[in-house]
Amino acid sequence: MPESPPPGPLVTRGSLAAKLRDLGVEAGETLLVHSSLSSLGWVCGGAVAVVQGLLDALGPDGTLVVPTQSGDLSDPAQWGHPPVPEQWWPAIRATMPAYDPRITPSRGVGVIPETVRTWPGARRSAHPQTSFAALGPRAAAVLDGHAPDCRLGERSPLARLEESGARVLLLGAGYDACTAFHLAEYRIPSPVVEAGRPVFGAGGTAGWEVVSEVRITSERFDELGADFERDRPVVRGRVGAATTRLFPVADAVAYAQRWLPLHRSREEWIPEQVRGPARRTSPPRP
Repeated sequence: MPESPPPGPLVTRGSLAAKLRDLGVEAGETLLVHSSLSSLGWVCGGAVAVVQGLLDALGPDGTLVVPTQSGDLSDPAQWGHPPVPEQWWPAIRATMPAYDPRITPSRGVGVIPETVRTWPGARRSAHPQTSFAALGPRAAAVLDGHAPDCRLGERSPLARLEESGARVLLLGAGYDACTAFHLAEYRIPSPVVEAGRPVFGAGGTAGWEVVSEVRITSERFDELGADFERDRPVVRGRVGAATTRLFPVADAVAYAQRWLPLHRSREEWIPEQVRGPARRTSPPRP
């Protein structure tokens, strides 16, 4: 029997750039993009065409920013999706490769951010678990200074994006992927947890360190996003088959800073390793 044709619509570099301009993406702006390639339809050229279309819409003076998280560079004792045997933990901690912005792949954020990460001229921030990559003239201003003990707070690219008037584009992605909401977690009373990860030791050998970090979680971000969209101006449209949203980073952060203390219970802030493995935390675990 003949195979079924691929699901549409057909999306090309040119049609994607045109739809983004229709949505309101402006040449020269800075755009933080969370994306889902599969949601767009049949993309001629795949992730490469999507990145080209985004860059076309932004123009040579615009800057494209994407999350390039590597949450698997973390303590195996905290992994739950899936867990690994406890007897493996010492060996994992002793041999896990340390973060290298040039070669460490992104994980759990999709093929489009990974394509940006490897794009000629791309820059990447320094945090070993929650880095961002960027293309464009403001890439360095956004990414430099990402502190190793500040995943998504005041010394991360999110704060620089907020300060610069950047906007968020959810390109087929939901509000549960909206990293801007995490910046609000650093501005309200939030638990601090110990986070382990690999580092380069003496002579470039593997080492291990533990730092104190604000606990972040995307728990209930879908509800937060629905209320945000109800109460604040969010541009909605379609690019290919993907539902797409466009809004300022600063609006999202300010709204989340008011919403989270009112809607998250204390139980939702208890670290996962204490209450059990039922809920997923951010960044993604291996």
